[in-house]
Amino acid sequence: MVSAMASLILCGLVAAQGKDKVYDAGYLCAPAYALDDTIRGPVKRYVPQPGDIYMSTDKSWIINAGHRLALSGQPNHSGLVFCLEDGTPTILEAGPFNGLKIEMVDLKYDFDKHEERTEKVWIRARKTPLSKEQCHELCEWAKRHHGRPFAARRMLRQMTPFRTRGPLRTFFMGEPNGERDRYFCAELVLETCVHLNLLPHATTRPSATYPEDLFFDRSNNVFLNRYFTLADGWHPPARWVSKQQ
Repeated sequence: MVSAMASLILCGLVAAQGKDKVYDAGYLCAPAYALDDTIRGPVKRYVPQPGDIYMSTDKSWIINAGHRLALSGQPNHSGLVFCLEDGTPTILEAGPFNGLKIEMVDLKYDFDKHEERTEKVWIRARKTPLSKEQCHELCEWAKRHHGRPFAARRMLRQMTPFRTRGPLRTFFMGEPNGERDRYFCAELVLETCVHLNLLPHATTRPSATYPEDLFFDRSNNVFLNRYFTLADGWHPPARWVSKQQ
């Protein structure tokens, strides 16, 4: 526990900005399973910790149409928070800002960019900090995957009958594959969580799960609705804002 707390504190400080300057990660509203624009109090400063799950909306009508065709909705994107060796809070995500690469993106830059685009961001904060070993492995995993391609074909297949998500098929398909050469966003989040032993292998379906499932802890998919939840290890989603309201 001591090593986990030390990792959490380190992630709130950035050596590159000076040892005495706290990394400004913005603020989080009170957690709620809600996508509306309401700012729920109390609003508290966000201290990023490895393992936090980030989700965002996307203004692109193409992205939103694709999610509707896949029988899903907002949020449209997800990623996982980790810390670089110098403590910089960073997000591992597949296809940030509709790109076609897996990237490590500075957390503040990412959130500010979404705000510029008038898009919303939420954080599902870890209930229990990761261990020192898990933080290290998460960072190493992120560095190994940085630059790999986005799983565009597998993502497009989500809009067709030839996918792992379905009323019956998700009971038998979509299991974790471990380290792959490419992922789409929610798939990368869940494969990483399984790799770190944060989620069970038996009931996690990375290639059949969407950001909407990560957000609500419920799903229109029978298997996921019955067996999958983040509630045991993560708080409900909290809306991110850049300034205290």
